[in-house]
Amino acid sequence: MAILFLEPVFAWLAPALLVLLGVWRRLRRRCFVASTIQRWLDPALTRPSLVRRLPAVLLAAALGLICVALMEPVVPFSEAEVESQGLDIAIVLDLSASMQEVMDMKRPPRTLAALTFTSQDQLTMRFAGETRLEITKQTLREFISRRREDRIGLVVFSDNAYVVSPLTFDYDYLLHYVNFVDSQILRGEGMTAIGDGIALANYLLTRQRGDTRRSQVIMVFTDGEHNSERDPVDVLEQSDAARIRVHMVGVDLEEELKEREAVQRLMDAVEEYGGRYFDADTERELRAASAEIDSLEKSLLTSKVYVREAPIFQWFALGASLLIGASLALRSVPYFADFT
Repeated sequence: MAILFLEPVFAWLAPALLVLLGVWRRLRRRCFVASTIQRWLDPALTRPSLVRRLPAVLLAAALGLICVALMEPVVPFSEAEVESQGLDIAIVLDLSASMQEVMDMKRPPRTLAALTFTSQDQLTMRFAGETRLEITKQTLREFISRRREDRIGLVVFSDNAYVVSPLTFDYDYLLHYVNFVDSQILRGEGMTAIGDGIALANYLLTRQRGDTRRSQVIMVFTDGEHNSERDPVDVLEQSDAARIRVHMVGVDLEEELKEREAVQRLMDAVEEYGGRYFDADTERELRAASAEIDSLEKSLLTSKVYVREAPIFQWFALGASLLIGASLALRSVPYFADFT
């Protein structure tokens, strides 16, 4: 254990006090006139016992401890404080009509030969499994449950974009609204305004920014091609200017959509501005994409080390008091009495 002294200048007191003690003992000696026969005796019989000097030794040790106490000894130790700086995350969820289709459904090619001009086959396939929206909501619930230090908000879009929940730490409230989202809340709409959804998320994040140290992220879940309102590529440029990172998950996009120039352009723009594009054709791939975004966007941990100095002068002062008390007590014993 290392000991530091805040006032090392008092170290000179120890030798000074010892010198003063020696001078004081010299001056207080009594003078006698006597005749002695000591030179005729055996030196071993007349040599004074060192034990009789014990009170003086204890007093000298007490003075040394007093000097150490005056030097203000301390024991330094450090404490580390770790702070977690969470993220602001805006989830942007597509509620266009195609999100009601069954996830990973085998679709016939869009040719005249395959068209039946009836909705009967589509209805049969529609209820054969969970829809893209339901599986995406399950994935979002799992994602939110893993992010316990982030403020998370929810934006939905179809023809237009709407804020369902502002940024919040109330995850029960947020999960309630994720469960609340269904195909009926935007009844009458069916388009895919991806640009408007990202733009509203930008506004939500910048409006609630407050603490500029928090990183901000947008997660877009969509199954279609932008076909309404603002160009999402232009909006992504605005996100980048506001230091907002955008990740996008293509939920079970049809193959012919993936090959379209507008979709390819949007994928490239997401990557260009520092985000990631995930192609999730199955429920498993959708969960994997969510988990990868979760691993990419970690909260920032900051560590602060505080050095504290615990004073321990009281222990030296206590030891000095005990030694002085023991020295005085021994002086009361005739064997240790100093008659010189």
